[in-house]
Amino acid sequence: MKTKHLFPLIISFFIIYAILSCKGKSHKEKAVIDTSITQETSYNNMFLDSNTIEAFIADDTSYKPFEKDFINFYRQRNFEFAWFDTSGLVEQAVNFINLLGNDGNDDTTDTEKKLFTLQDYFKKGIKNESHATIVNGELTLTGEFFRHAQEIFKGKKNINAEDLGWFIPRKKIDFSALLDSTLGGKQIVEADVLNPEFKKLREYLQKYIALKKNGEAWDSIELEKPKLQLNDSGKEVATIQHRLFLLGDLQNDTQSGLFDQDTKDAVKSFQYRNGLSSDGVIGPAFMRKINIPVDSLIKTLTINLERARWIPADFPQDYVWVNIPDYKLTAYQNGDTAFTMRVIVGAAGHGTTIFSGNIKYIVFAPYWNIPESIVKNEIVPGMRGNPSYIPNHNMQITGYSKGLPVVRQLPGPDNALGRVKFLFPNSFNIYLHDTPNHDLFNSGSRGLSHGCVRLSDPERMANWLLRNEDTVKYSSTVVDSLMNNNPKETWVSLEHTTPVYLVYFTAWVDEQGKLNIRNDIYGHDAKIAEKLFTN
Repeated sequence: MKTKHLFPLIISFFIIYAILSCKGKSHKEKAVIDTSITQETSYNNMFLDSNTIEAFIADDTSYKPFEKDFINFYRQRNFEFAWFDTSGLVEQAVNFINLLGNDGNDDTTDTEKKLFTLQDYFKKGIKNESHATIVNGELTLTGEFFRHAQEIFKGKKNINAEDLGWFIPRKKIDFSALLDSTLGGKQIVEADVLNPEFKKLREYLQKYIALKKNGEAWDSIELEKPKLQLNDSGKEVATIQHRLFLLGDLQNDTQSGLFDQDTKDAVKSFQYRNGLSSDGVIGPAFMRKINIPVDSLIKTLTINLERARWIPADFPQDYVWVNIPDYKLTAYQNGDTAFTMRVIVGAAGHGTTIFSGNIKYIVFAPYWNIPESIVKNEIVPGMRGNPSYIPNHNMQITGYSKGLPVVRQLPGPDNALGRVKFLFPNSFNIYLHDTPNHDLFNSGSRGLSHGCVRLSDPERMANWLLRNEDTVKYSSTVVDSLMNNNPKETWVSLEHTTPVYLVYFTAWVDEQGKLNIRNDIYGHDAKIAEKLFTN
């Protein structure tokens, strides 16, 4: 029987992820032909020949990347037509074509033109059409579905994230299973394949594109004096008020020219969203941010929208999230924010790697096994200039390798790792740790380490990670002692590991629904822009 009540197709594109990873066949495996589907048992007596599919792809090589998806999809339905029945295009086909026509693109794409033409051609049915014409329409719809699905999940340019230093794994999508489920109209609540951050960022991108289309002037604003604050007035205040209104920080577009309390609150909102000190005073840093051209903002959002494709569709209930450009760590418990803290990340020449892992060990009073590069570039030159360099820095040489000393720093108040480190085994030699220099957390730009992530409140992190372990053995009192009164390196193996994600977002939407923007501290945005905005 033909399906009449379909789940809206636009939602159906995003319903399969959990199913695909468990039940969907890999597109590299050949699907089994379902021989139970025949002209006698199927409501649709229209069937393809397998050789026709191969000939179609040979004729239009743009579909070659999806050849196995084509074969698997039609094998699973014993080559029964999907988009046509004896009366013409089925409801799913019309929905798919209309979806592409309402996807927010400014101009009609070649794909849309092709499908709208196909829809018009078969508007009156297929009674007088040749089998070859109908087959071509059927396979064109399938190919365009695969192409559109790939664009949704991988982006128009299908960028390889690892080429850009992003090593958080992405689950693979079985496009043939996705199409089969979409055509079946299966309804699975909130099983989106893309992370919700994608939708939030896209909404802001559309807002900024609309600002540009509406012809809003975005000229650079100049101040007549070094700063503006509460109760100041002038035409530049009015201009800034209008800009803050457009950006959503000021509720009303008064353009009064008076720096009143509402304006101060809007300035503080803008400062917070842009990682500035929220003092409500308009100064040089504020002006640099508010004068960023709208075209640049659109590019930043587009770049981060691409990154939003690269993160999992959903996360575990408990995990740690470190956004490198924000210099901030957030711990999530039962899906909600448990706490945040400032962090120090790798300097530009020693950038923190973007990847994920599982926190498995806590090491109190740790040794610092100094990396070979630091020994070569810093310690050996220091030893040449000062024979007492090693003991003066509470270090010891434990051997030699490749002509260099193997050096470690002993536990103690001056240890570079501080009082504790948190290990999530990885090939990048990256971990979270304390530091003896907590004054550095007061700096606005905290790209200062050799690559690891320093925590402003490591004791809180230790207590949180140990909350599900033996609460007597690792009470807060015990943790305090291990942190502050422990001269010997002590390892704790966690029974309950916690996922950690080290990510790189220069634009994101926070829990209050506000768009945040940060500086591209490693130049990663520029590398993605080169891929996205060049032909």
